Amino acid sequence: MNRLLVVIEAYLRLIAHDVFMARRDLTALHRQIKSFPVRTMEPHAGAIELVSRALDVACAFYPKQALCLQRSAVLVKILRRRGVPAHMVIGAQKLPFKAHAWVEVSGTIVNDRLASREKFHVLEVC
Repeated sequence: MNRLLVVIEAYLRLIAHDVFMARRDLTALHRQIKSFPVRTMEPHAGAIELVSRALDVACAFYPKQALCLQRSAVLVKILRRRGVPAHMVIGAQKLPFKAHAWVEVSGTIVNDRLASREKFHVLEVC
């Protein structure tokens, strides 16, 4: 996989996410992520790390701050396109109230601190 192409794809998906969310709500995003297919192909070795780093680079050049929901939605889509069965997890904490989103593959968090499952009560896995 060409790293530059993955960075460009991540950047374009960040833009697409902003356009999508400007016209729709969280319910529509949930439906989109739930129905986004995992491509039937063998994932490239190191795909998770490559895509995660590419997204980090794309976010560094993105004109606005990409928050956890946007980053997680984009990461799930790119990984699933590459045959990785990634899931976006949405969680919340009661006091003080906080909501958070992250990505997991086979129960392992790939784009966040490992403390997320301990800190946040899981509300939904897409």
